[in-house]
Amino acid sequence: MARPDPNPLADISGLLGKIRRLEIHTRRLVDTAFAGRYHSVFKGRGINFEEVREYQAGDEIRSIDWNVTARTGKPYVKKFTEERELVVMLLVDVSASGEFGSSDRSKRELAAELAAVLAFSAIRNNDTVGLLLFTDRTELFLPPRKGRSHVLRVIREVLFRAPSGTGTSLRKALDFLNHTVSRRAVVFLLSDFQDTGYERSLAVAARHHDLIALPVRDPREEELPDVGRLTLEDAESGRQFQLDTRSPGVREAVRQAAADRRSALDRLLRRLAIDRIPLTTGEDYLPALRGFFLQRERRKARE
Repeated sequence: MARPDPNPLADISGLLGKIRRLEIHTRRLVDTAFAGRYHSVFKGRGINFEEVREYQAGDEIRSIDWNVTARTGKPYVKKFTEERELVVMLLVDVSASGEFGSSDRSKRELAAELAAVLAFSAIRNNDTVGLLLFTDRTELFLPPRKGRSHVLRVIREVLFRAPSGTGTSLRKALDFLNHTVSRRAVVFLLSDFQDTGYERSLAVAARHHDLIALPVRDPREEELPDVGRLTLEDAESGRQFQLDTRSPGVREAVRQAAADRRSALDRLLRRLAIDRIPLTTGEDYLPALRGFFLQRERRKARE
């Protein structure tokens, strides 16, 4: 007996329902936990020079323009205005390895939820949000815009965009960002960082933008159970290989290789002074996100 064709309307309804549930969940988080912290951490960080005027009682001494003061013989101060609107860019890795997930959601689904939290936080504070989806090529670029409908499109694309590539090129994604977004932006880079050769492009992006890395990992990729012989396939390259997970040495080698990759990434991010928000499928991401905001608030208080 032939199986009935799937109902495309039901598929669309299911996709819209998933987006709507994610919107409700993440907006609630933004409203209750992150809107105020986002504002305190990111708002007012851009400063525009406006003019030089004569010193008045009560002006901040540190704002005196000593060059103009020396030329005129009278004290002058620099006047600045805060740049209230920020550009927020979400760089999301949608390569094939992101489809893996050993818990209730894949790495890509976790990245989508974090992207939604960050995007709703941004538009709540009247900032613009842009999106760059990448694999080993640029899959989609949405220029920064405001508004709920734009954010819903961002969520839809992160969740359901079918990429044409399978591999990962962080270098190409960062180079695209560096050549396309000229204004300084707050950039959130969501990826499992299963790539090499991107260090220089990462350094350039960190100099031009406020770059925050969000490494996404799944524990099952890094620590194998004892389940006998396995035939595994690299999702990005398609290469197959066998592992005998009964061997403690094999399991330890897999664990150690993953630990070495994490340590190398941590060292790179520290060297480039890039903040990180570590994400793990199957775990609550709220402590990591709160920790990031708390770290930023403390740093801003010392400035």
